[in-house]
Amino acid sequence: MTHTADTIILNGRVLTLDPDRPRAEAIAFADGKVLAVGTNSDVELLRGPHTRITDAAGGSVLPGFSENHMHLFSGAAELDHLQLTGVKGLAALTEAVRAYAHTRQTQKVLFAQGVDYAILGQAQTLTRQHLDAILPAQPLVLFAPDHHTAWANTSALELVGILVGAKLGPGNEVVMGSDGLATGELREMEAFSPLQAAGGFDRYRLGLSTGGEPDPYPDAAQWAQDIAVMRRGLAYCASHGITTIQNMDGNLYQLQLLSAIEQEDGHLPCRVQVPFHFKNFMSIDMLEKASDMAARFDSDWLSSGLVKVFYDGVIESGTAVMVEPYADMPETRGEGLFTPEMFRAVAVEADRRGLQIAVHAIGDGAVRAVLDGYEAARTSNGARDSRHRIEHIEVVHPDDIGRFQEFGVVASMQPPHPPGCAGLPLEPTISRIGRDRWPVSYAWRTLKNAGAHICFASDWPVSPIDPLVGVKAAVTRKRWSETDPDQSFSLTEALAAYCVEGAYAEFKEDRKGMIKPGYVADIVILDADIEATAPDALDTIRPTTTICGGHISFSDR
Repeated sequence: MTHTADTIILNGRVLTLDPDRPRAEAIAFADGKVLAVGTNSDVELLRGPHTRITDAAGGSVLPGFSENHMHLFSGAAELDHLQLTGVKGLAALTEAVRAYAHTRQTQKVLFAQGVDYAILGQAQTLTRQHLDAILPAQPLVLFAPDHHTAWANTSALELVGILVGAKLGPGNEVVMGSDGLATGELREMEAFSPLQAAGGFDRYRLGLSTGGEPDPYPDAAQWAQDIAVMRRGLAYCASHGITTIQNMDGNLYQLQLLSAIEQEDGHLPCRVQVPFHFKNFMSIDMLEKASDMAARFDSDWLSSGLVKVFYDGVIESGTAVMVEPYADMPETRGEGLFTPEMFRAVAVEADRRGLQIAVHAIGDGAVRAVLDGYEAARTSNGARDSRHRIEHIEVVHPDDIGRFQEFGVVASMQPPHPPGCAGLPLEPTISRIGRDRWPVSYAWRTLKNAGAHICFASDWPVSPIDPLVGVKAAVTRKRWSETDPDQSFSLTEALAAYCVEGAYAEFKEDRKGMIKPGYVADIVILDADIEATAPDALDTIRPTTTICGGHISFSDR
């Protein structure tokens, strides 16, 4: 083992997140691993004739961020779409869409992202007629930030033959009007996937929509295009200080693209885990493919071993599954994409194979059904350190809070998601949840206090990818009512939820998530002292350098 450093970082405010040595001034690493953490003078002893010296200039130095729930491939492709986050009102929407469309008049379908459910105000719902007035002739599809609802103009609905409706699976809907025609609102993937396919966006969404591979398989030009999209996504992540990506949609094709980049470059800009996405139309024996992916991809750079499942939808559209009806829709509890019995069978078999499971469950009814499935797996297969996960957990029933620790379930949560955080409006979500459920909504602190492991993420492209946006949201979280519990995290807790707990969720806490001798050299240098920055300004801090496995994956210097 070498005793001379490849790289030394000096003059940093190093937050190691290692409880045995929480702070330092300098770091040395070689061969992709941390050699030493200490003072400038301590670490300078490892300097050799070819050692690269990086001056942190008093900025914070942290473990590289682990983005513990995101959608890499589709998010990267969406960087080219019209971005409507923060756009309010019909006039502003009209101006933005027409300006974008003017530059893309030959494009078959126009896509826009980040449309607020209440973009026209609380009293008005977006319809195809609104979109027809903006852009009548060219197919247009707008997506809500959560990617569970879309709105299409008449031209788009006619293009794929759903203006008169469509017969879809549970939890998916082409919303119909009193005139017998579609209103333009499309709920969940089956409803809007035909439009994504018509616009040539389906390859990037296959990990979400079918979990399968492109058919026909991409030709050389398409493969090159997809490699470029994946590279763009990796670079975008690295520019935000991210060194680990836990992708939350997956298929073998994404692994093949990433493997090709790794072989060409010798390493990836970020470490990536890609799951097998089990859909409700699949048979249980399809989990053999998940086992095959887990066996083929099992390195610290590129891995699988995870089964992703969507159990329900989202609160805003009434597709999240609730124990009791929605407060403003007393006849609605939401319909699951799986029945409890179907999910239990999947959980038992995936667990029997030694696979980890991660389930999108937003409503308290969905969270309960998933916990029931994990309990059934333990009963059937015996207890083990499975670290099965539940993603989002926007509402949890009080009776289920203790079950996370009891079954060793990781709570994967997103600080930018609660209404009132990261610029999100309070309505319609908090009225739909209802006052009685506010204390157990987005309940990070409640779950943490009950012994659950909490890892944080953005769910990009649903929310901004920047981990510091998430850190700010976690630290500055406000209660909706004075009688609600405080769910905010301290700065150290929020950073640990990205770094330490992200490594734990991947079973890799023995080698990453902290800056510690012997751990991988995954490091981000910031342009400011994060501890000296006002909580409301945390999202103004920028990475200056990102290092993954000892390789510089981003630098603005």
